[in-house]
Amino acid sequence: MGIQVAVGATLQCSFGVAPGVLTVLPVNRTMTGGPAANIMDHVPMLNILPFGMCNCPSNPMVAAATAAALGVLTPMPCIPVTSAPWMPGAPTVMVGGMPSLQNSSKLMCQWGGVIQILAPGQFTVMVP
Repeated sequence: MGIQVAVGATLQCSFGVAPGVLTVLPVNRTMTGGPAANIMDHVPMLNILPFGMCNCPSNPMVAAATAAALGVLTPMPCIPVTSAPWMPGAPTVMVGGMPSLQNSSKLMCQWGGVIQILAPGQFTVMVP
């Protein structure tokens, strides 16, 4: 079983040039130092923010800029398009009525990128 993911988790897209941060609204959620995330926290520009510039040739903006540059790959601003939920979620832990998001979950961008979780947004502190 993976580690539960919460607001503030650090994300990375395979075609993005900068890391992003997961945003989770505190609606019907468990608080773990911040709202815990579930697999439905995949809404672009709400939960999933841009990753700087996008290098994916299937992104229409990148394709157009690359064509204008006579075939030289030209990165353009990242605007993620994530229409499906994170997969897989935790099979036995529900958050807000949906499987919780865990650090091993992945999210597909319509342009071809794979978004992964670099840091879960929460850390366990050992107290002696």
